[in-house]
Amino acid sequence: MRSSGGFHGRRIQKTGGSTYIISLPKNWVTARGLGPGDVLLFTPRADGSLTIFAETTGHAEAERRVVDVSNTMDSEHLFRRLIAEYIAGYPLLEIRTEGRMSPRTREVVRNFAQRMIGPEILEETSESVILQDVVGANPLPIPSIIRREHQMVRAMHADAMAAFRARDATIARDVIDRDWEVDRLHWFLEKQVTSALRDARVLATLELTLPECSTYLLASRVLERIADHAVRIAGSVTILGRDPTPEKLASALDRMAEAAATALTDALDSLDTRDIPKANRVIDEAQELTRERDHILRELASKRGRLAVGLAYVLESLERSAFYASDLAEIAINRAVESSPRADELLAVRPPKAVAAVPSA
Repeated sequence: MRSSGGFHGRRIQKTGGSTYIISLPKNWVTARGLGPGDVLLFTPRADGSLTIFAETTGHAEAERRVVDVSNTMDSEHLFRRLIAEYIAGYPLLEIRTEGRMSPRTREVVRNFAQRMIGPEILEETSESVILQDVVGANPLPIPSIIRREHQMVRAMHADAMAAFRARDATIARDVIDRDWEVDRLHWFLEKQVTSALRDARVLATLELTLPECSTYLLASRVLERIADHAVRIAGSVTILGRDPTPEKLASALDRMAEAAATALTDALDSLDTRDIPKANRVIDEAQELTRERDHILRELASKRGRLAVGLAYVLESLERSAFYASDLAEIAINRAVESSPRADELLAVRPPKAVAAVPSA
């Protein structure tokens, strides 16, 4: 056996006519309670390595997470803590207080379970609530989640602009309420990626590489941020009240909204198709929107009061949405390059003469 840099080496041996075998480190086998006859599973990785793990059934006790909280904890702080525990990906989550759990704390836990994808209340006692993830690690492919997020974000922006033009508080409130749908999809995707990082078996079910998981997580974060700006546009309806928007400004903002929506769709297309020229066009067009922004700002300089404030909010959110789309286009470029054939793969298919012609370093 050889050891180098924390890795244990084993020589490949051949037995029979066509079977290759290697031995396993004794301490690894005994630490996991394994012995002769136990089954090991393996999965090949994109980098050419193999991941080996023992066959298991059911959920191990180690996958049960106990979270001690206080009844005096701020409700928002508790909710954020539960989101973090959810993203960590444990199948069983026990929220426990010292002594009887207060109605307020229990209500936060129940509200959390209703908003997230997966957790259901399994058991309740006077001092604890146990949540179980009933959907598992991969009920919905990650690319499908991204497409669903995109559809929701585009619809939210379109409705937010409709609410802005009509000063319709009902449509605006609907946009704000739908932000939770994007958030819960993003948190669910983040949970999947976190679970894949911790467990190779989960990664195998996702049918993605770790770099692809990272790419989709970044894309999801961008979409979630764009949804937040749709909420800001919808919120401007309250600021503006019934004050009409000058037609010239309204038309300019409509053009920016359309450009931002197109940029987002094109950026997502370039991510799916690995189309670098298309992604570059999205980035260039987002930068060109700064000229439109400057033009609108000059128009806004002559306005006063809440009209100026409300329109400034809309303008900023449209600009930020366009630049988030350009961020997504940059992610698309990075993915396209990462998935390109590696240098060693290109050398492997070249004829020997071409390889020999490369001067040595």
